[in-house]
Amino acid sequence: MTDLAPNAVGLTDTFASRRYFKKFEAITAHLLRVAAVMETDGRLSEHEVKVLARYVQNLTYTFRALSMKYLLVGRDTGRFFGSLAMDSQESGFPVAAELLTMANDAQQAERHLENMPPVDEMKDEMVRTIISDRQIPTKLQFALSQRLYYEELARGELFWAQNDPECQWLGNLEERRRRFLLHWAVYDSQINLPVIYLMELEDTGKIALPKDQRRWPEVQAHLMAQSLGGLKLVTIAQGFDQDFDDLHPKLFKRLHVGPMYSSAYTRQAGPLRSVLEEARAPEGQDWALVWTTEELESERVMSERAGWFSSVERQVFALDPFGGRGADTGATRTERNIILPQRPYQVLAEKNPPGFAEVRKFVVSPQGRVLRY
Repeated sequence: MTDLAPNAVGLTDTFASRRYFKKFEAITAHLLRVAAVMETDGRLSEHEVKVLARYVQNLTYTFRALSMKYLLVGRDTGRFFGSLAMDSQESGFPVAAELLTMANDAQQAERHLENMPPVDEMKDEMVRTIISDRQIPTKLQFALSQRLYYEELARGELFWAQNDPECQWLGNLEERRRRFLLHWAVYDSQINLPVIYLMELEDTGKIALPKDQRRWPEVQAHLMAQSLGGLKLVTIAQGFDQDFDDLHPKLFKRLHVGPMYSSAYTRQAGPLRSVLEEARAPEGQDWALVWTTEELESERVMSERAGWFSSVERQVFALDPFGGRGADTGATRTERNIILPQRPYQVLAEKNPPGFAEVRKFVVSPQGRVLRY
């Protein structure tokens, strides 16, 4: 994994740490509303929205678990426990090492819970410490926070460093030609951001892909090995198309969730930094979240010989025709989006910095409604 120590900052202050997690809890809730707006606009299908909503919900659970783990950061718990390491320079998200550690903790969660007293028993002991000893039960609070952390891990449904591919049936086009939606996600360790992949394909194999004990494990391993932010979509899609003769990728999407900008936590350069500084928004509204959607579509199908008497389908993908950017981006189109509260948006609209005219903007009202501009 890439060494990100120069950009990693530990949130060692109790209140700063709690505000950080509260901020992300609000942001992930807004993202669910943004997905609904994009479905209404026809930018996402109903199936894609359900998949995205699930990954965003998993992100919410991940932040909730980490908030329990670091609930007592900055307090004297009787031991050095560390603090959340976040990437303050690039992403605004926790560094990937946090999720790797969490995955390891999840493997041992049940064993930890077996050796810990129940929650009610710990709370009773805390009350006795306050009343009888007239002390703040910090060590007991720390023990309770760790139990709640392991309980969150034991529940599962979190966003892990690697979230293996799943296959969803969309229907049959004809006999032995089925439509599937494949989806998977990773936490990119180079940029410290969640990345979600969606691939719609047609399956002409004898056995349906998710039931095929030969192809399905190969597909999963292939896609996870290619889930690198540095690879272009067209490179991944073409490699998949060549390696699996009876699987035909028709639509491929990659969503980078982030970076998150906040005048209180991050030091990113660029126009958004000055926008947030000038907005001087109240606590909880001094942020902006950017995400990028890359799309690659199959333009047509060509036939390629396979042996003496047979042929296979190969996809010809459409690349962005404007200004020759398709060869550079490796995608049919790339869309940049931003979601931010009302006051920072007003400053952004007034400053109108270069490069933001084509960015789709989603604005959160003080009442929590998401409006598109």
